[in-house]
Amino acid sequence: MIKDLVTSQQFLAGLGLSRKSLEEWLRLKLLKPEGYTEDQAPLFSESSRQRAAHIQNLVALGYELQEIQKIIKKVGIPVENHKKPERKPQEKYLTVGSLAEKSNISPRTIKHWEDKGILTPDMRSEGGFRLYPKVYVYLCQLIKDLQLFGYTLEEIKAISDYFRDFLTIQENMKSLSRQEVAGKLEIMSREIRAFFDKMRLFKEGIHRWENLLKKKKKEILALKGKNEKRAARPPGERHAKNRFD
Repeated sequence: MIKDLVTSQQFLAGLGLSRKSLEEWLRLKLLKPEGYTEDQAPLFSESSRQRAAHIQNLVALGYELQEIQKIIKKVGIPVENHKKPERKPQEKYLTVGSLAEKSNISPRTIKHWEDKGILTPDMRSEGGFRLYPKVYVYLCQLIKDLQLFGYTLEEIKAISDYFRDFLTIQENMKSLSRQEVAGKLEIMSREIRAFFDKMRLFKEGIHRWENLLKKKKKEILALKGKNEKRAARPPGERHAKNRFD
């Protein structure tokens, strides 16, 4: 799900609002940002713009900010956009560069995963910057794990789709029908059981390889010791021993 976000500068320009007024509205909690970038820059959504426009109308009618505070507490401010519930405010969002750095992968890899549909930016700023919630760092780590386990990109996409579906249900369950939620959760439960079965096989294989590698490590150390003793013998002694071998 991609949301249209704007920076405070773009937000102010769209409303014709001064920065001083915005800072005062934020201080009085008349407005709240949709979230923040990792460097604490506030981000505003369409619902924030609608809310700000209503506040502007109340100010134009002569209401003081403290009076507007009371109105908001008592009856709230109508917002026209009911299509999608907004993510809770105060969340911090990452740019593609920050996501790549925190996940220890390259931005090019993230772009490749996006092209395959494995990752989708949660939001885009008005300037076109792709923005991701911090939980995507964990998602990227899971994708790397699956690649180590030998999963194809198509299989990983299916799993990442389940991951995103779960986040959607967890945050916006009311936006989905009860039957749709039940169906998605049943599919996820079935896939988790299958994944546990596969993990059990991986663990058994890892255990076999651990035992084998431990054994071979000891054998290699023993051979290295013999080889070092052999090299330490005087040349004449080595030749003599070879004649009797």
